[in-house]
Amino acid sequence: MALGASIQPPRLILGSASPRRKSLLEALGLHFEVRAAHIDETYPPGLSGVEIPEYLATRKAMALSEFHEGGTLVLTADTIVWHQGKVLEKPAGVNEARDTLRELSGMWHEVITSVCFSGKGFLEVKHARTEVKFMDLDQTDIETYLRKGHPLDKAGAYGIQEWIGLVGVEEIRGSYTNVVGLPTQVVYKTLRDMAGRYF
Repeated sequence: MALGASIQPPRLILGSASPRRKSLLEALGLHFEVRAAHIDETYPPGLSGVEIPEYLATRKAMALSEFHEGGTLVLTADTIVWHQGKVLEKPAGVNEARDTLRELSGMWHEVITSVCFSGKGFLEVKHARTEVKFMDLDQTDIETYLRKGHPLDKAGAYGIQEWIGLVGVEEIRGSYTNVVGLPTQVVYKTLRDMAGRYF
């Protein structure tokens, strides 16, 4: 039996264009199709913390509702970096990425991912929270990452799997794969719990 076969829906759709989420699902041994959900990723004022990725992950699921049919499970997700009561978005440019990394330097922050599992007659949202602490990043560290890495397509302007994560992350509390973009433990457990109920 192939790894992941017991949690494999008849048809699984990943509603994300993220190469990191794709590689993590592949590592779980799952077979799936990619159907990116294109939505306006703004959210209502007044939402905070976990409410933000939950809202966006659910909206992505609704954007793919045409696939909500028997035997099909749609998986969508959204990840935010939450620091001192605010969201650190994907930076608009290099200068904003630099400012974000300076803000995170020497500090703890929280990475929150909401994963939405939806299909015909069901929709469930699960969450994962991970605390991450950066060492004090000096200007050389930040400028090196801005040259070496890909900060502009990532919440909080960093990828933990990239150079800055290797040298700058001192400690994490919680799921590492959550910080990459998809809490694989949550995905595995939820699919295992859903097997026999929805597929």
